[in-house]
Amino acid sequence: MHDGCSGSFVDGKMVVNKIRQMGFNIQFMPVAFEISCVHCGNIFLMERFESSCPVCGMVYGVTPCHSYDPANIMAAGVGY
Repeated sequence: MHDGCSGSFVDGKMVVNKIRQMGFNIQFMPVAFEISCVHCGNIFLMERFESSCPVCGMVYGVTPCHSYDPANIMAAGVGY
């Protein structure tokens, strides 16, 4: 079931699972953000709702409703 923008997530795996379930993971975000990988420190451009660090493979996700702020981007795990 879709909870609109009211869903809350405790970790990045929940975010990535949700956007995969809804089919948003491969879609481009309205605004791309440059983020610093929490695992290796590499800085890369996150353009899709699900992206991974090109250096270490740490997977990141953000829901479309929360993609306006890079603070909402959550790490799910390396190779998740």
